[in-house]
Amino acid sequence: MPAAPQPEILAAFEAAKGFMPVDEGLALYDAAVTAGRLGLPLLEVGTYCGRSTILLADAARTAGVTALTVDHHRGSEEQQPGWDYHDPETVDPEIGLMDTLPTFRRTLHRAGLEEHVVALVGRSPQIAAVWNSPLGFVFIDGGHTDEHARADYEGWAPHVAEDGLLVIHDVFPHPEDEFTGQAPYRVYLRALDSGAFEEIPATGSLRVLRRTGAGI
Repeated sequence: MPAAPQPEILAAFEAAKGFMPVDEGLALYDAAVTAGRLGLPLLEVGTYCGRSTILLADAARTAGVTALTVDHHRGSEEQQPGWDYHDPETVDPEIGLMDTLPTFRRTLHRAGLEEHVVALVGRSPQIAAVWNSPLGFVFIDGGHTDEHARADYEGWAPHVAEDGLLVIHDVFPHPEDEFTGQAPYRVYLRALDSGAFEEIPATGSLRVLRRTGAGI
């Protein structure tokens, strides 16, 4: 039986600003609970406003570990003005740039999960370059260009401990999804081709891979 969040946590997830559908959120939660049994931190790349962070934080609380979430909070490419995923409410009126950090903090506060999350505010490659500890779980959900998806994979996948989980969001194998999902799809294929990961059944665009112990 897959692990499931309490109704109040699921309600907080559904109320939070973000894009992840419920079925993928439930699969993410189950994977995070499973990985939490290793006793290592759970890390997310791509916080946005904290929708998925709610689930990781609750899974971390259950396991007695910490959830880490990495984001510069200026928005990825498809969230900028003029694009379909832009939300004007996330723009800082003083400087005219996106700033999702205040919304993220409110999201965690409302869910009662602030003490279970460490927010790493900065660009993923810079943070990964100074990270040197094993992780039980890495969730890649950052930028959707090849440059950013590749950097997230190369920066964080090597830190996934043996039997830990690498989860990749927005994996769309069809060429018509080039902008939203082809870069994550290519990273997913790279992870499988490395021989370092084996696949667990997918849910929607969410792919869950287990670290087998082989080198990346």
